[in-house]
Amino acid sequence: MATLRLNITANYIGKMWLAFVSLAFVPLYIRFLGMESYGLIGIYLSLQSLFGLLDLGLSTTLNRELARLSVGEGKAQAQEMRDLVHTLQIIYWGVAIAIGAVVLILAPLISHHWVKAQHLSPNIINQTIIIMGLSIALQWPYALYYGGLIGLQRQVLLNGIVVSLATLRALGAVYILWKVSSTIQAFFYWQMFISTIQTVAAGAVLWRQLPTTDHAVRFRKQALSRIWRFAGGLTGISIVSLALIQLDKVVLSKILPLREFGNYTLAGTVAGGLSFFIAPVFDGIFPRFSQLATLQDVKALSDLYHRSCQMVATIILPMALVICLFSYQLLFIWTGNSLIAANTHWILSFLIMGSAFNSIMNLPYALQLAYGWTRLAFFSNLIASIILIPVIIVLAYEYGAIGGAMVWLALNCGYILISIQIMHTRLLTADKWRWYRDDFGLPLLAAGATAGLLKVLIPMGTTRFENSLGLFVVSSVTLVMTVIVMPFPRRLAIQYLQKIRTQTLWL
Repeated sequence: MATLRLNITANYIGKMWLAFVSLAFVPLYIRFLGMESYGLIGIYLSLQSLFGLLDLGLSTTLNRELARLSVGEGKAQAQEMRDLVHTLQIIYWGVAIAIGAVVLILAPLISHHWVKAQHLSPNIINQTIIIMGLSIALQWPYALYYGGLIGLQRQVLLNGIVVSLATLRALGAVYILWKVSSTIQAFFYWQMFISTIQTVAAGAVLWRQLPTTDHAVRFRKQALSRIWRFAGGLTGISIVSLALIQLDKVVLSKILPLREFGNYTLAGTVAGGLSFFIAPVFDGIFPRFSQLATLQDVKALSDLYHRSCQMVATIILPMALVICLFSYQLLFIWTGNSLIAANTHWILSFLIMGSAFNSIMNLPYALQLAYGWTRLAFFSNLIASIILIPVIIVLAYEYGAIGGAMVWLALNCGYILISIQIMHTRLLTADKWRWYRDDFGLPLLAAGATAGLLKVLIPMGTTRFENSLGLFVVSSVTLVMTVIVMPFPRRLAIQYLQKIRTQTLWL
């Protein structure tokens, strides 16, 4: 348990710092580049997600397999771990080369026939797309090394790499835009350079952390045959998930001017920031879920499941509901531009709640993966794709960016209402209503009622400072009220306060 807490703490430090440098520097990027060039960053993020299909579920599979193998001891298991990493590494680097080639071929098509720019020339966009492709290709194997280090539970070390390179990435980008060249090409050249360093560093660290053996590593087809079913299930999930998550961005990038798509990208950046709060818990909990599932310790698994779900809900829901209800104020504080805030805040309100419900589903999904059960997520996403893809297209053309955001919220409401019930007919069958009551319903009601009441009672000011002060008060009160009604977070808070009181009395 001490290792689990340390890993989650390290993950939070890493993710919070990553969130800070990712969000804090966006206004500077927009100031140096302009909203139209910033829209190309949205294209870059979409390309990353699209090529995510080529992961084939291998990074998560490596995470699970190294966690499972680490339960035992012996040279045979150590050799199996090293051979598995070597085998998947060869596949990953081959995919990276393919990604670079595909983007190089598609760059003229994207720049001349897809992106609608008013001021950037097709030639500049074409150059930028090519640099994007190289950056994605060089960063690609990092996902595999990241999954391996998570599976080995070397998350303190991993987050040292994350914090260092995130800082270098952000500060270096601003310096280059400020002192060297304020062009989108220069921005992505720097991204490509940092991506290379990040991949090489993570790979070297993973290999040093693997147990040593007496034999050289080798490519093993048998390893692929053993994991293919689980990896294939994850690939299927990735394909249908990508269709659901990215179709709105693909459609909007086609039908909206690049400047307006930049507004949607901006809102998506804020909503996507919730992943920085859920990922540390997922990365820390999933290997432990896998170990407990392997040991068949259902009691310990159930306790850990509910405690972790309650912590995630206590962190995510108060934050998301405050952002939803005060989206204009948040965007104004962040960008200092009332026009951007006015054009973007409704998009953000829908996206943030969809992302909150998606975050809530991460730990139930981790439980499914720990048992090697991929069919539920695959078929849930497949059915949702069949139903919602036409709706996304219609609403995107009819209502633009807000239409795409509304569909994202509806999709994740469906997961909460349907997928959880199906999951608990097979896994932790006695825990379904406890999840709905203690792990989801209570924090949603407490945070929603508190933030809604404060929206009525507390007037927001006209300056960024006044709005910041108001949001701080609203956020603090909403979080405290949510902690009070939650069983496990309340118990932790009381223990923490008693510890502080004891230390104070001793002093």
